[in-house]
Amino acid sequence: MRKIYIFDTTLRDGEQSPGVNLNMQEKVEIALQLEKLGIDRIEAGFPAASPGDLAGVNAVARAVKNASIIGLARSREKDLDAVHEALKGAQDPCVHLFLATSPIHRKHKLRMEKHQVLETAEAAIRYARKYFDKVEFSPEDAGRTELDFLCEVTAMAIRAGATVVNIPDTVGYMTPYEYGNIFKTLKENVPGIEKIQLSAHCHDDLGMATANALAAVLNGADQIEGTINGIGERAGNTSLEEVAMALETRQEFFQAKTSLVLNEIARTSRLVSKLTGMVVPGNKAIVGANAFAHESGIHQDGMLKEKTTYEIMSPETIGLKESKLVMGKHSGRHAFREKLIDLGYELNEEQVNVAFAKFKDLADKKKDVSDEDIRALIEEKLIETPEVFVLDTIQLSYGNQSVPTATIRVKKIDGGSAEEAAVGNGSVDAIYKAIDKVTNEEVELEDYSIKSVTQGKDALGEVHVVMRQGDYSVQGRGVSTDILEASAKAYIDAVNRLIDKRKAPARSKRDNVSLI
Repeated sequence: MRKIYIFDTTLRDGEQSPGVNLNMQEKVEIALQLEKLGIDRIEAGFPAASPGDLAGVNAVARAVKNASIIGLARSREKDLDAVHEALKGAQDPCVHLFLATSPIHRKHKLRMEKHQVLETAEAAIRYARKYFDKVEFSPEDAGRTELDFLCEVTAMAIRAGATVVNIPDTVGYMTPYEYGNIFKTLKENVPGIEKIQLSAHCHDDLGMATANALAAVLNGADQIEGTINGIGERAGNTSLEEVAMALETRQEFFQAKTSLVLNEIARTSRLVSKLTGMVVPGNKAIVGANAFAHESGIHQDGMLKEKTTYEIMSPETIGLKESKLVMGKHSGRHAFREKLIDLGYELNEEQVNVAFAKFKDLADKKKDVSDEDIRALIEEKLIETPEVFVLDTIQLSYGNQSVPTATIRVKKIDGGSAEEAAVGNGSVDAIYKAIDKVTNEEVELEDYSIKSVTQGKDALGEVHVVMRQGDYSVQGRGVSTDILEASAKAYIDAVNRLIDKRKAPARSKRDNVSLI
């Protein structure tokens, strides 16, 4: 079968999702999991955006050994120089450069005529080839570009030395028939098209990103670009797990497959969701909580008789497993370690001891501890941020006829401690005002969200916060069976990240340019 290469842009296009701001450690953590998943090409960021982004791409380039690492660039020499600097140390570096080609972009954004677009792009590709053997070129907004001009642009890119030409549906405007026809037309009309790979990059503004990507496969695309969980700007990107499982489940139809390690899909999805703070909807295809759930009596009856009556793929394929060990307060360390291995975690002895202590504490509060409970305990501390402040105690006074009051006591890294109290218009507001006083930090809370990690009255709750201080934006997470304690943990986690970030190279969000 024909191999379809998978180009993951979770760390670049995915990070452009509103409210997402990954630090360097988090980028590397996700990249290493993408490597385990078997991703062929990882777009690690946009190095010219900021010194911090350049450093983040470089960290990924040095950490990942079994995937091509890619940096994004506009068709400008300074951008290409930044990618060259960022990818030093990469085993298999590649640059991805772009320039808009559609009439609306040419007129309103670039203020260029067709010949100027061709000249600018060609010069950039030739400059990139001085640094890189692998060069991908994207005519931005290709979906709304005249087909004859798109053929001309693609032919130019081939002559200039591009090894991959990507056809982005930048604004999610295409239908599967139209988008597939672009690839068919290019294959039939562009000289030298057999020398390169054609790639598909789709956005989901009309809900057709995955359908469009699969239409591209049917019409000769060699590579699919997208993100884990379909995250990205606006309505997001092609969901890579959906493409991979569509090709796997319908092999006889597509006659194409990826080389992904499919049983790493669920774990990768969870990690990206945790570190970005973007919750996966329950009804999300492949990785949603309800993707393999059956409530209808008729469906349940069919499933009991033969799973394939209502299930076209098994949860085991993507790495979901039924619990084999029932975990509770009487479970021992050996059973706990085996459970961690079964869930896919590889921890050293010290990490196991810390996790086991947390597990025992939770088991005293819950009758049964589920797999999701254990995952939440482990993944809460996947990325260690230096802890300047640690929550010691929290005391709340609340009544519907009284003013909420919170007293917070924290331990400091220098060995001391501090305690402050504050009132607020609610319990969470009082907690956060007390933390502001005890840490002496002035911040703006931009987002606060709560989700239930598990089910039942004693469910674990996870709080995710996004806060800003000047040019710095950070996020924090906290998990507890008490949602107010989780709120305090999340806020202190964000404060610690803020302090750590101030010590690191300045890292701003993307500058105001349109990216594919």
